[in-house]
Amino acid sequence: QVHLVESGGGLVQAGGSLRLSCAASGGTFNGYCMGWFRQAPGKEREFVAGISRSGGITYVVDSVKGRFTISRDNPKNTVYLQMNSLKPEDTAVYYCAADRHYASTILTVERQYDYWGQGTQVTVSL
Repeated sequence: QVHLVESGGGLVQAGGSLRLSCAASGGTFNGYCMGWFRQAPGKEREFVAGISRSGGITYVVDSVKGRFTISRDNPKNTVYLQMNSLKPEDTAVYYCAADRHYASTILTVERQYDYWGQGTQVTVSL
């Protein structure tokens, strides 16, 4: 079982950048596809980005394409979400998640992931 801890959230002005990190422990990190989700107040949790076990395949949703980049460092057991040109609508709690079933298929549905972090708050002000 893998334990996930997110960090890097905070308050930033619109147009700014943040890099979220998700550190994994207790499992074989390169045995998991990883995803980032977010949940804004009053809304359901939504998929943002995913990355395959090797890092060779990535996918981001259209609403963040060109602004957010997902990457991973397997020797460091860490997945990242680089967020640039942030907008107020990016305000949410961001969660990382791990899927142990697929090597290179990026899952986009919350219930398909096996392990979750506790989340980190990102607030984007005008």
